[in-house]
Amino acid sequence: MNHPDRLRAAIEAAGTTPLIGVFDMFSASLAARHYDGMFVSGFGFAASHYGLPDIGFIAWPDIVGFVQRLRLAFPQQHLLVDIDDGYVDPETACHVVQQLEAVGASGVILEDQQRPRRCGHVDGKQVLPLEEYLAKLDLVLQARRDLVVVARTDATEEEEILRRAKALAATDADVILVDGVRSVDWIHKVRRVIDDKPLLFNQIAGGKSPRLSLGELHQLGVDVAIYSTPCLFAAQTAIDRALDDLKRADGRLPEHTPDAVGVTECLALLEQNISRHHDPLPADAVR
Repeated sequence: MNHPDRLRAAIEAAGTTPLIGVFDMFSASLAARHYDGMFVSGFGFAASHYGLPDIGFIAWPDIVGFVQRLRLAFPQQHLLVDIDDGYVDPETACHVVQQLEAVGASGVILEDQQRPRRCGHVDGKQVLPLEEYLAKLDLVLQARRDLVVVARTDATEEEEILRRAKALAATDADVILVDGVRSVDWIHKVRRVIDDKPLLFNQIAGGKSPRLSLGELHQLGVDVAIYSTPCLFAAQTAIDRALDDLKRADGRLPEHTPDAVGVTECLALLEQNISRHHDPLPADAVR
């Protein structure tokens, strides 16, 4: 199977498929040790690549280049890519989708926000008129070959959430995401209105959605769970703590212990990403 079809098979399998948000090649190297799938988070990429908040600064060639590097280093991983609003206009959205499919992405998430966009778990989001978003989504669906397409709504009013979720489920999108969903009750409501269409749930520390286990999500009928920022937030915490410790120690490095990371341990992680160390993939898996 090619990369999109492998992701489809994972979504259709029993249980809830987890995809871990990564923000650079190093975080991806660590995530690959623990999980079979990655989510290329717009929040994380904007923070890592630009040092800026996720409010529309990402340039699409940068995200395509990142995904290309990820695919070379991690040939077996699922790679679901956040493309925000498709970088504004429908033609660009279609072009980006085709570029991402060519470099080995498994799927993309296309949202219905209008500019200036916001993280899905903060206030102040504004959405496009539904018909305008549906037209953009339809063009993207026509432009993809096999790529998994997640249709996402950022609506915040209850009636509009359900109206849009139902409309998105009626399209050829593979999966539906209502971002910033605030309660288990609302997961039930969305699940009912989209019928048997696969459902994706997004969790982010400090966000608006409840903290739920994969087992709980499975019971709620959620097929995919993305974790946007566990690597990013853990890195911020650990780096800040390490530098604070270094400052308090007057610049003396801590003693290297068997359970700590040093030169040897770091190189061992990175050397696994060299392409010649990977098993060859079937010809149809490189698409």
